[in-house]
Amino acid sequence: MSNVQFQGPAGRIEGRYVKSDIPNAPIALILHPHPKFGGTMNNKVVYNLFDTFRKQGFSVLRFNFRGVGMSDGEYDNGIGELSDAASAMDWLQNMNKDSNECWVAGFSFGSWIGMQLLMRRPEIQGFISVAPPANMFDFNFLAPCPSSGLIVSGTDDKIVPHNYVVKLYEKLKIQKRITVEHNIIEDAGHFFDGHLDILSEVCVDYLKSRRVGVGNNFLAELGIE
Repeated sequence: MSNVQFQGPAGRIEGRYVKSDIPNAPIALILHPHPKFGGTMNNKVVYNLFDTFRKQGFSVLRFNFRGVGMSDGEYDNGIGELSDAASAMDWLQNMNKDSNECWVAGFSFGSWIGMQLLMRRPEIQGFISVAPPANMFDFNFLAPCPSSGLIVSGTDDKIVPHNYVVKLYEKLKIQKRITVEHNIIEDAGHFFDGHLDILSEVCVDYLKSRRVGVGNNFLAELGIE
C-alpha cells in the first residue's frame, strides 16, 4: 500500500492506494463518512471496503475529502466533496489506463457522494453503498440509477434507521435494465462494530456474483475460488 498525494480542486488530496498485480485489473474508489463527524479514510468500515476490494484483485484508492487529514481545503456541504471524488477517480483511472472495469463504494456520507459520482461517470459499472443516509440526504437524483449495485444496512442502525434504507432500496429495485440488491445484517449498528467480518463476506459474495461468466477472470488468476 502506498501513501499518495494528488491535485484536487481545493489543492492537495491525501490518499492510500494499492495497485493490483493482475493485468487490466478493475479499479475501485472508496469514499469515507461525514468529515464533520470524524469521518476519514481510516474509518474501520472504509478500510474494510478497501481491503475487501484489494483482496478481490482490484486496484483500490481511498482518500481524505478536503479539510480532512492532510487534504487541503474546507468542508463544502457535499459540493466540493463530489468534486474531490471526481478528481480521485481521474487520478485512479490515469494510474490504471488499461483497467477493464470501474467501481465506487462508500460508507454513510461517502455513499451519498459515491452515488452522485455514479450519475456523472458512465464508466462506473458497479457500486457498493453501505448505510446510505437516506434520512439525511436527498437521493432523488437516482432517477434512474445507471448501474447495478449492492446496498448494505444494519437492523440496529440508530444514525440511519433501517426503514429509510429499505425505502431507498424499494425505489431503486423497480428500475429497468439494472439490478440493485439489498443485504441486511441483523443487529448491526451504523459502524458495524462486531459485524465487519460479515460485511466483508457480504461484499465478497456480491463481487464474485458480478464476475460470473466474465472472460479473463482476475479472481481465477489470483487463485480465489
